[in-house]
Amino acid sequence: MARNTIMALVGGLSVALLVAAAVGTFRVFSYLAALFVLATVASAAIERADGEFDIAPYTGLVAGLGVLFLSGLTGIWLTWSPGTTTFTYVFGLPTSTFFYVLFLWALPLLGAIYYSVVFDRVGGEAVVEAIMADAREAQSEGSFPLVPRRVETPPDRRERGEPTDD
Repeated sequence: MARNTIMALVGGLSVALLVAAAVGTFRVFSYLAALFVLATVASAAIERADGEFDIAPYTGLVAGLGVLFLSGLTGIWLTWSPGTTTFTYVFGLPTSTFFYVLFLWALPLLGAIYYSVVFDRVGGEAVVEAIMADAREAQSEGSFPLVPRRVETPPDRRERGEPTDD
């Protein structure tokens, strides 16, 4: 159900992007493009987790990056307009360029560095064990072309606890 909903959303966003580009509303187009990117990432998360929308343990990271991306996009569009010849500057950059550098490059980069530092706490032993258990379960249920077939053999006398001839 979630997979079909997300894929329908991606399809609807694609049509909306085409309409926005044809009409020439580039600000609307940029927001739709941002939503399109987020929906595409969400569809990848659904494929990973058996059809359920589950991006754990990265929910906070994805939400934070989404907020930064949309904040930067909003800052750019609120402070820039085509045909502008005079700019106001922040730290030596035009204000719209400052929003671009801060929200779309610097803060996500600092977030990635922070996440790599705290990954031991976020991706601890329990998370790794849960991922390995999911992988083992998926492998036991699936039939893969390069995996040798398992042949169940009855236990020998020693494994059954019976006396052997040795």
